[in-house]
Amino acid sequence: MTVPLASLDNACFQGVLPAILSTCSKDGEPNVTYLSQVHYVDERHVALTRQFFNKTTRNVEENPYASVELCHPVSFEAYRLDLRFQRTETKGLLFDTLAMRIDAIASVIGMAGVFKLIGADVYEVLDVQVVKDLLRPAPHRAPRTLPPVNYRSELRALQVVSDRLNRADDLEGLFASLLAAMRDELGFEHAMVLLPDESGEKLFTVASIGYGDSGVGAEVTIGQGIVGTVAQQRKILRMSAVDEALRYGRAIRTEAHTHGTSPATPEIPLPGLPDVESHLALPLVLRDKLVGVLAVESKNPLQFADWHEAFLNIIANQTAVAIERMLEDEDEGEQEPTPSQIAMHQRACSAPPKPRSFKFYRGDDSIFVDGEYLIRNVPGRILWRLLKSYVDEKRAEFTNRELRLDPFLGLPAIKDNLESRLILLRKRLEQKCPEVRIPSCGRGHFRLELDCPIELIEKTAP
Repeated sequence: MTVPLASLDNACFQGVLPAILSTCSKDGEPNVTYLSQVHYVDERHVALTRQFFNKTTRNVEENPYASVELCHPVSFEAYRLDLRFQRTETKGLLFDTLAMRIDAIASVIGMAGVFKLIGADVYEVLDVQVVKDLLRPAPHRAPRTLPPVNYRSELRALQVVSDRLNRADDLEGLFASLLAAMRDELGFEHAMVLLPDESGEKLFTVASIGYGDSGVGAEVTIGQGIVGTVAQQRKILRMSAVDEALRYGRAIRTEAHTHGTSPATPEIPLPGLPDVESHLALPLVLRDKLVGVLAVESKNPLQFADWHEAFLNIIANQTAVAIERMLEDEDEGEQEPTPSQIAMHQRACSAPPKPRSFKFYRGDDSIFVDGEYLIRNVPGRILWRLLKSYVDEKRAEFTNRELRLDPFLGLPAIKDNLESRLILLRKRLEQKCPEVRIPSCGRGHFRLELDCPIELIEKTAP
């Protein structure tokens, strides 16, 4: 039975189940290989990735006809596509879209620049046939289908997320509202927000949900891994069957390393879920400036569909605008805290008999509390400055402005990300040393609160 290409469910093109590609030389010698993904171009064309398929490439050059078999990962309905090769694209939107997924996997397994896309082979779809009786139906069981998408409900959810973002008073509230709304309204249990650091070479996780204490503070180098690739290329990346793609890439990496053809670099672990199957990462971009990355993960290999990209892209755009607006508002001036705000954040100190020991290493600006790593870099310098001021000068109240002017911190003159660094510092203190807090007590003002005595030790190098 012939069916239109456009009628195939999008899940067939997600690579959850490998496709089977068949070609034939001019002498009639067949070749069959597996494909990780067939890309839907339009109602008459698909694209296949060209990487290591030398035999396939030779066959297509001699005989432009091919056949691909796709299988739906839920219903297991199979389709055979009769194809005719048209062209190979080595640049442009289609090539970049296919290459981005491969580049992300390659950077994770330490094969960047080696495991890469050579070309996007575009084929005309001549016919689509349903493969009958591929599997014998299970007795007394109704066929399993994907639930329909309720777009009206999703639009309401989008409105709720947007409203929560608009009501946020500061960056910390913005990130908390965003992740909570995505969990409550869209059902995303694992998500994180990452912001660029002062160097512009790394991203750090400033807020997360679903990862416990392990999410906040994690760093990703821009250009490495799935999140880093999204930050570098500033494009949305949706991946299904991530584990399958990684296993395939690792097999290629092992083969190349065995034959000495690749100086394989150490594998970079994926941030977040260790058994992730679906990943959707969106760049937070405003006027071509990278503001951050929003990453969502799932153990379900078919968690994300096309409409998720559209919905989350709207949320990402609004989040980028909100982040920039709050940073600009914070830079415009600092409001003196009201007496009620100060009173709300003041707490009585009941010191335990044993103090907390903070050790600061100047070599990498890292701080350890009672021998356990706490934080480093700019947030580490900030905390050390606050603790030193508290011990040496008996100060407990500080302003963002004085931190910006403090040469010890070395903050850039423009867009220093100070507020996001304070958010990260607050969260790390909550996790590792809740007896020390730095709550806000008015725009641009915060306090250092301690429920324990402290001792400070400074070292030159770890």
